[in-house]
Amino acid sequence: MDSLRKKNIFSLTGLGLLLLAVWWLAATPEARATDLLVYKSASCGCCGEWVKYLEQNGFRVQIRNVEDMTAIKRQLGVPPAMDSCHTGVIGDYLVEGHVPAADIRRMLAEHSPIRGIAAPGMPVGSPGMEVPGQNPEPYQVFSFTREGKTQIFANH
Repeated sequence: MDSLRKKNIFSLTGLGLLLLAVWWLAATPEARATDLLVYKSASCGCCGEWVKYLEQNGFRVQIRNVEDMTAIKRQLGVPPAMDSCHTGVIGDYLVEGHVPAADIRRMLAEHSPIRGIAAPGMPVGSPGMEVPGQNPEPYQVFSFTREGKTQIFANH
């Protein structure tokens, strides 16, 4: 009876170690790359639409409603010329405004030494800014560094 009990304990220990290893792999930065914290105003409807869009595209989004978005943007390092209505934080990167999910994934995959990407303003037709009956306007997504240097990241 004791040897059977020992075998069961060892089997359970092995199973526990296997589950721990699976958890550890799932907790890597790559696995968490879809976790996004979004700072926004509680009254902003288009921000909520962008959050829904991201969730539909596989991102897990946590929302933090704040009173002073400008202060958050400056504290996080968004250059004033890149401002939009909401700011996301994903890993070590920022996502400012109505940036498409594909651009966020590209930024994460490239591991660029940038601070983030931004769709300045609120371009009609960008994710969360769709207007029924109105054609989308062309817009650009920019990358930006901690020093505030910007360059075109994507054209839409």
